[in-house]
Amino acid sequence: MAETKIEHIVWDWNGTLLDDVDACVEAINCMMQRRGLGDLERTRYVDIFEFPVKNYYRGLGFDLDNEDWDEMALEFHEHYARTARTAGLREGIRELLEYLRDGGMPMSVLSACEENILNRMMAERCVDTFFSRVHGLSHLYATSKVTLGQELMATLGVHASSVLLIGDTLHDHEVALELGCRCLLVAGGHQSMGRLQGCGADVIEEMGAVVSYVGQ
Repeated sequence: MAETKIEHIVWDWNGTLLDDVDACVEAINCMMQRRGLGDLERTRYVDIFEFPVKNYYRGLGFDLDNEDWDEMALEFHEHYARTARTAGLREGIRELLEYLRDGGMPMSVLSACEENILNRMMAERCVDTFFSRVHGLSHLYATSKVTLGQELMATLGVHASSVLLIGDTLHDHEVALELGCRCLLVAGGHQSMGRLQGCGADVIEEMGAVVSYVGQ
């Protein structure tokens, strides 16, 4: 259980609330196959995916010196719009959100997803009403969430030490460190358990562990 009482939870979206890892792998494979770069398996994906995503693309063999990054971002999201159409919430998420809401826990979403896409996906899965604030990027490039997080923190009205950020990547831990809030990482998302355990943050495997962690 956290030593400081948690007064607000900030959730990541992709890979944390939304189970979209396979959708992302399928989308990037469409791009790789078009360029003769082969196929990417999920096991390798979670070992190499990172922020900023440009580094991840380079590692896969994309020639970013000679390709238009704007067009590539659009290409990925065109594929992702199709592959993620049936992506559901991670197991136990809806019940967990209901439990936390009914217990009076305020919650927000902080995501590297473009905000209009984020709001649409949340509404389609009927989870938008659980959150008091939703902050996504203004573009498609999946860059750092630090500035967005600073903007969100300024609106919460609570001390950073009483805010818990829950995510599934090392970048979520980096953001939490920058913001001065607590961090809880969830395995089974966009980065492997081994990578998450190496950063020093608390890591859980089952969503139900969130309840005991926040002490509610």
